[in-house]
Amino acid sequence: MDHLKEKYRKEVVPNLMKKYNYCSVMEVPKLEKIVINMGVGDAVQNSKYLESAVEELRLITGLKPIITKAKKAIAGFKLRAGNKIGCKVTLRGDKMYIFLEKLIHMALPRSRDFRGVSPKAFDGRGNYALGIKEQLIFADLDYDNIMKVRGMDVIFVTTAKSNEEAYDLLSGLGMPFKRN
Repeated sequence: MDHLKEKYRKEVVPNLMKKYNYCSVMEVPKLEKIVINMGVGDAVQNSKYLESAVEELRLITGLKPIITKAKKAIAGFKLRAGNKIGCKVTLRGDKMYIFLEKLIHMALPRSRDFRGVSPKAFDGRGNYALGIKEQLIFADLDYDNIMKVRGMDVIFVTTAKSNEEAYDLLSGLGMPFKRN
């Protein structure tokens, strides 16, 4: 399953070294971690929603998610500071590469009308954010056990110093970016 790690070492690193004229292999940007966040706003009314979201995220990533809490109270959403409103998982190392491979080769192609991910979601510091509209694109989930279709944010944190380097790194790993 170390296919992507191998690809990074054998193809991506030499290509990036040549393109950006790095002196050392240590300068080449790498994927540091992937953070998957699932907001569960309706958990305020019904805690079962949060439990099901935690279980879905656990099935997708293989790790136990941590529960996120509201930092501020927002009266319009009937939200108090400290309310449980979501869950997230941080993937590093082998689990990160396994998830990335699953995302690129199995999950994304299953999403409706998929024509590639937007190349505009970089933050200027080499990190990339991907919004997924429904968690059902992951084959690990059983459709009958889903309480509610909800989306998730997948943030790719890299050591790249610019958007261009991060784009080259992620597309080298196989991220299907849209052609403009």
